[in-house]
Amino acid sequence: MSEFKKPRCVYLGGNGITRRLGIGGDSPVSIQTMWKSPIVGADVQSLAREVDQLGRLGCDIVRFAVPDAESATVLSALSSLTVMPLVADIHFDHTLALACIAGGVAKIRINPGNIGSKERVREVAEAAGDRGVPIRIGVNSGSLPRDLQERAAGLIASGESPEKARVASLVEAATREAAALDELGFSDCIVSMKASSVRETVLCNEAFARRFDIPLHIGVTEAGPLIGGVVKSAIALSRLLTEGIGSTVRVSLSDTPESEVIAAREILSESGARSGGVRIVSCPRCGRNGFDVHGFVARWQRELMSLDKDITVAVMGCVVNGPGEGKHADIGITGAGDSVIIFRHGEIVRRENVAAGVRAVDDAFREELDKL
Repeated sequence: MSEFKKPRCVYLGGNGITRRLGIGGDSPVSIQTMWKSPIVGADVQSLAREVDQLGRLGCDIVRFAVPDAESATVLSALSSLTVMPLVADIHFDHTLALACIAGGVAKIRINPGNIGSKERVREVAEAAGDRGVPIRIGVNSGSLPRDLQERAAGLIASGESPEKARVASLVEAATREAAALDELGFSDCIVSMKASSVRETVLCNEAFARRFDIPLHIGVTEAGPLIGGVVKSAIALSRLLTEGIGSTVRVSLSDTPESEVIAAREILSESGARSGGVRIVSCPRCGRNGFDVHGFVARWQRELMSLDKDITVAVMGCVVNGPGEGKHADIGITGAGDSVIIFRHGEIVRRENVAAGVRAVDDAFREELDKL
């Protein structure tokens, strides 16, 4: 029997426009990302198309910063143009949360502690409850309440390890915020506790999951640029996911939302928390290279990962790694001399002359891919 509680299920969306999505319970672990720029002044139709493209890559939820009333208006308009559940990320001003709830936004992210008085928290909770809108309580190591910061400093001064003191403060902050909503009779909440340290992120989520059945949004905050951020996120999330902790994930990168979604997909897949979809295997390339692996992957990655297919695609640089090592793949491509070879399960099905050019090679690959 697991030492961690099974999370209850919280639903968002399902209002006739936004698809209904379960977080927790027996629902699949969902993937989310955050929009990287202000939405005021953006073309809403274009935003909707970009959000839908993230959905085709495997994203389930997109969060937007809502720092002002105009942002709330734009986000509300956007929520009527896409089936993707959207989240309003709000701090300090509870009226922005009320505006987004009234505008049909599927989920609100707040910290009850920085929204203001208990009455303001009550207003948000009542409005969210009436509309069936869940609330995510977001706690970060860099923005703890002052009393918890002071308590952590006191613990450290008395000989406690800084790590334990910070973990205890994160868990206490999340517990306190969840209790504030529970006292108001609001239970459709999701909790996140994020640190920039992998170990602290793991420890605080484990501690919380031992005590509560509230769904957890997991991730390492401020994880860094692409390579470092993916490494940190993979270590933290794979540990938690294999323990059954985490109902929705975000890989926070100083990179594009697309990179965050793709990284999260790979982590979930390799952790056994998500199956299906296109899997790309490719060699790193070396001096034997007979095919431009890097260029092909760069051109095709997003399109392949947007396909509604459960297949493995191999992109290999030479005949050493080609049909032989890629024979498990449903379709693969490699180079040999002046030819580009396309194969299925190790059997060559097509050859194209390199001199025909990149477009001809891509067209040939697409034709063979379509046959699957």
